[in-house]
Amino acid sequence: MVIKEYVKALKENMKKEVSSFKRKPSLVIIQVNEDAGSNAYVKGKLKDAAEIGVDAKLLKLPIDISEEELLKEIDKVNNDSSVDALIVQMPLPKGINEEAVKLRVDPSKDIDGFHPLSKFSPCTPLGIINYLKAEGVDFVGKNAVVIGRSNIVGKPAAKLLLKEHCNVTVLHSRTKKEDMDFYLAHADIIVVAIGKKHFLSDQPLKKSAIVIDVGISRDEDGLHGDAKPGLDVFLQTPVPGGVGLLTRVTLMENLIGAYKNGI
Repeated sequence: MVIKEYVKALKENMKKEVSSFKRKPSLVIIQVNEDAGSNAYVKGKLKDAAEIGVDAKLLKLPIDISEEELLKEIDKVNNDSSVDALIVQMPLPKGINEEAVKLRVDPSKDIDGFHPLSKFSPCTPLGIINYLKAEGVDFVGKNAVVIGRSNIVGKPAAKLLLKEHCNVTVLHSRTKKEDMDFYLAHADIIVVAIGKKHFLSDQPLKKSAIVIDVGISRDEDGLHGDAKPGLDVFLQTPVPGGVGLLTRVTLMENLIGAYKNGI
């Protein structure tokens, strides 16, 4: 199923479910940047929330705010019983400790899944796994390669693929080219998340391979993924219109989960 159709169907189901709740689930988004990518992503989140009938509020703070003041704002939302979920949009201004901010969010409200005690998995890898399951992908015993080792995508993606009984290999910027080519040639599932335009292009890949393109970069020609479009594989997610939509819809699913956990 095309990702846009898959996401649309999920939203329709969530909209029906939310309409049966006694109150609307509530989300607060804290943003402390003027990043164009963040602005677009936040706009998308607010659009998703409106479509499924949940309350989402953007709290945009000045970029010169101190870490102490930002943590106080997070505490206010943590202590507000009317709010089910809180996300702090990245990136943060220089001088603010990203880890300290992530750890300050109440784990029960952390629908991004960044806090180590959060009940939720990070949205991007979870959205990918759920989509592949909907596509009928058999994970058991498959060779999965994750390119990238970030705490937001790479590492949690590897963890979730292991949970689905894949043989998982994590590659990164220090991996030798000959090793990279070897593992890719034997891969059934490839998750590439390094933010380098068309990094995956001429490597030998299985025709039966599934390529999940997470990375995104921008130049004068527009937006580009980590994988060159039109690879000779079984399935390749597009950029844009691919993993970003899966991430956003999973965030809404986690929001509903946070609401249910708090009832």
